[in-house]
Amino acid sequence: MSGLLNIIVVGLLLGGIYGLISMGLNLIFGVIRIVNFAHGELVMLGMYGAYMCYFLLGMDPYASLVIVVPAMFVFGVLIQRFVLQPLQGEPMMQIFATFGLLLIFQNAVLAITRGVGYTAPSALSSIVVDVGGIKISLVRLIALVAVSAAALFLSWFVKNTMLGKAVRAVTQDRRAARLMGIHVEWAFMLTFGAGAALAGLAGTLIAPIYTMSPQIGGNFILAAFAVVVLGGLGSVWGAYIGGFLIGVTEAVAGYYLDPSLKTAIWFAIFIGMLIVRPSGLFGVVGAEEIGLREQD
Repeated sequence: MSGLLNIIVVGLLLGGIYGLISMGLNLIFGVIRIVNFAHGELVMLGMYGAYMCYFLLGMDPYASLVIVVPAMFVFGVLIQRFVLQPLQGEPMMQIFATFGLLLIFQNAVLAITRGVGYTAPSALSSIVVDVGGIKISLVRLIALVAVSAAALFLSWFVKNTMLGKAVRAVTQDRRAARLMGIHVEWAFMLTFGAGAALAGLAGTLIAPIYTMSPQIGGNFILAAFAVVVLGGLGSVWGAYIGGFLIGVTEAVAGYYLDPSLKTAIWFAIFIGMLIVRPSGLFGVVGAEEIGLREQD
């Protein structure tokens, strides 16, 4: 029984990382209706940002949040304004553009680093918390707390602020929101910037856990897609809960079956959910089609 409990705890901690990475991806889809294939690379850039702060400024990766997260927000706004906004009204071209960004970011980092792996050690990396005999890595626990805080903040923001309500209005009906005086393009830039900032937050928090490489984003984006589909397209809480479900499933399957089967298990869940409930556990039925119906 204690062994199973340990596996579940490991899965929940892993799910916190997946949920944090998936939240930005799901936010972008929920508002802009773009499947951002470059989201894993934004996480990767966040990791390298944390490393640069550590290497150049001597900052702990967690202290570098104050630099990396705002920088990634601005970077996301620029991507939306100069890459995706000119393609507004052409959703398929926007998807292809994000795939092009994936290749650009990945190969640019590869050219700069020559494929050498880097780590950004934190003073907290060696700390282990003992909870009832269960050993929990503090850095993974921090990621779990961070994803919970991010989900609560986003939920509060979109329900209780004028800016959040404007974003919700754009999500529900772009044309009506534009007629009511809402600047739709600004809402898109804010949303993509927030999604990139969340990716940067995720990258910074996992920088002390994983060795960095230009291809590391691909390892996370596969799980993130499974989380988004499972939890619900466009649902922040769906990404939060879906991350835990995928994390626990991976941990249990890795222990009782074979760790090499984790990707197959992710996509078995992915395909099964698409067949049974395309909108996901917490998504609104039909939400996945709105972006195709609305053409500005």
